[in-house]
Amino acid sequence: MAEMKAAVMTSLGHIEMKNVPKPEKAAPGKAIVKVEYVGICGSDLHYFEHGKIGDYIVEYPFILGHESGGVVTEVGEGVTNLKVGDRVALEPGVTCGKCEFCKTGRYNLCPDVEFFATPPFDGTFVEYVEHPADMCFKLPDNVSTMEGALIEPLAVGLHAANQVNAQIGQNAVVLGSGCIGLVTLMSLKAKGVSPVYVVDVIDKRLEMAKKLGADVVINAAKENTVDAIMKLTDGAGVDLVCETAGSKVTTQSTVELVKRGGDIVLVGMSPDSVLPYDIGTLMNKEATLHTVFRYRNLYPVAIAAVASGAIPLKDMVTNVFEFDDTQHAMSYNCENKADVVKAVIKVAD
Repeated sequence: MAEMKAAVMTSLGHIEMKNVPKPEKAAPGKAIVKVEYVGICGSDLHYFEHGKIGDYIVEYPFILGHESGGVVTEVGEGVTNLKVGDRVALEPGVTCGKCEFCKTGRYNLCPDVEFFATPPFDGTFVEYVEHPADMCFKLPDNVSTMEGALIEPLAVGLHAANQVNAQIGQNAVVLGSGCIGLVTLMSLKAKGVSPVYVVDVIDKRLEMAKKLGADVVINAAKENTVDAIMKLTDGAGVDLVCETAGSKVTTQSTVELVKRGGDIVLVGMSPDSVLPYDIGTLMNKEATLHTVFRYRNLYPVAIAAVASGAIPLKDMVTNVFEFDDTQHAMSYNCENKADVVKAVIKVAD
């Protein structure tokens, strides 16, 4: 059996480069993709550091990575949307196609999804991967496979913007300017929302937010977020509040920041799954609370937005690591969270 190289998590915080079986023949309806770039997601780092997220517990050996771009090397029987040589972005979740959620287009809610790098399913820190052709989306000539890898987090940001029906004429605040905060910012701006205020406690991330289109940035370690937003909005609050930090404090502040009749979307997941929340104020404002779980039907939209220049996706990448340095890449990201905005691993040229 042919082998390929993979970055395999063998124990908590430890990754080894190993040879694993290489997909040899594409099954009907599937494609084999040579992986070129994989983004490092916060969930990858969490599994690397803690070995679990909620009820999803890693059993070793395990392969991380789910933000992937690459080149098709083989297609299986019946595949008509792809050919060898196509550059693609891989949507990482394979759903059942039969449940009520799949059949109504809300496939992100499928209870039987098989998602890259979510236990027990291995991810894409590998040289080659077999994937359903319908979940491999062709990239235009002006969109790189590195950007293709970043379509995955961008889809989250676009879904957040869709959940609150973001549109021209509104203003917004984004709480948190990590990767998901930044793609949410760019999604809001692409939909015409202005001004967009971005809040974080790390100056480097706020500088990146400014570069990517934030109208005003607020360092919550230096000034009170609610006071700052109320001053900027003449006491009204904002139409849209997008919480991406996943902290208890920022989640609880959303109800204070939202304008009467406005919308809140929770994108970041708090470590505290149960926390006090001011429902009374939410109701008095007749504000609407939304949530996000991944995304749906957005890869073509995200790719088109990047291709058109509406979303400058590649500009948020701050670190690129070689595949053989995956252990260092993960450790460095964990130890330098204030300095790394978005990192990717270059698996192949």
